[in-house]
Amino acid sequence: MNLYIVALFKFNENYLMDAVELFQNLVKETRKEEGCLQYDLIEDKDNKGTFFLIELWESVDHHNRHNGQDHLLDFRRDASKMMESSAEVYKGFKIY
Repeated sequence: MNLYIVALFKFNENYLMDAVELFQNLVKETRKEEGCLQYDLIEDKDNKGTFFLIELWESVDHHNRHNGQDHLLDFRRDASKMMESSAEVYKGFKIY
């Protein structure tokens, strides 16, 4: 069963260019992973520094493997220093 994820990130405005660079690497590397069906970065149109990752995984197992990848662990480490608050992550299964 496919796993849908929306992750919300709020970055300090002083770090926007750095944040985009981190996201670009994360997205590029994650899209290469087995089981990754969609991995898109969206910037909120009204709130500067607010980004969404829209993810679609072939299965929960594929996403679990993603969680251990070096590029994700590096992103988490580096991004945490620039964020206003912790990321909010919503996971679910399509019902209709």
